[in-house]
Amino acid sequence: MSSPALRTAKQRKALLPWLFAMPFVLLFGIFMMVPLISSFFMSFTDFTAQDIQTPLNVNFVGLEHYVLLLQDPQFLQSMLNTGYFVLIGIPLTIVVGLSLALALNSGIIKFRSAFRVGFYTPIVTSIVAIAVVWRFILQPDGLLNVILGWVGIDGPNWLNDPAWAMPSLILMAVWRNMGTLMVIFLAGLQTIPQEVMEAAEVDGAGAWKRFRTITLPMLRPTILLAAVMLSVGFLQFFEEPFVMTQGGPLDSTLSISYFTYNQFGFGQYGTASAASYILFIAIALLSLLQFKFLRPKD
Repeated sequence: MSSPALRTAKQRKALLPWLFAMPFVLLFGIFMMVPLISSFFMSFTDFTAQDIQTPLNVNFVGLEHYVLLLQDPQFLQSMLNTGYFVLIGIPLTIVVGLSLALALNSGIIKFRSAFRVGFYTPIVTSIVAIAVVWRFILQPDGLLNVILGWVGIDGPNWLNDPAWAMPSLILMAVWRNMGTLMVIFLAGLQTIPQEVMEAAEVDGAGAWKRFRTITLPMLRPTILLAAVMLSVGFLQFFEEPFVMTQGGPLDSTLSISYFTYNQFGFGQYGTASAASYILFIAIALLSLLQFKFLRPKD
């Protein structure tokens, strides 16, 4: 085969993967990159719903939206609420998911396949459907308060009490996501060489010491994956307050995503875009911190 023909064949071979990837690249560019870039530039303008038909009337305002947001009590409250949801929800979900995985891996729980399917089902169920069910469970006369009444406890008005509304959403989020982490951690546990555990047991290491010195260090990549996945999801939590509390009571469950949604609804597109990029920065910073502290050590 001549050299030009060889080069042509190599070029065709190199272009073939791009040909198959082109539909995804086009869809991603049109429906993801274009809106992302547009919203980024929009966050530096006073663009509102009234400017859709007259975009030339839009003015550049620089960092004004970002400064005003960081001075807005409602947005600051949404940041505190989101931080509360993340700082409590993520560790709790990891602990519950890991505990279930350890129980499955040790053989304490029988019928492992059915157990895994049962706990994984909530993650593939519509979050709106789940939120509606939990809203009925958490009503003053709902199932949870009925069960508490059986043991003589007068349950609170979970979703209408500022002290209990956010813990109620966290409880639902933990229940919904612990099945996913259980499956992920179970896969990680099954990669730990059994010979290492047996050798440690022969050396006299108890169950807690084996967990602390062998299991946890060897699960660091899995824990990192779980933490990053949960962080991205929990920082963007929206459906739970949207369906169950509408951000109340007294903005106690207002999240950054819900605040951003409201700003879009009010037609304040520049403010909403700035809020969404503040959330993006928070996700990026938290992910970087997790990679720094949770990545496997050499």
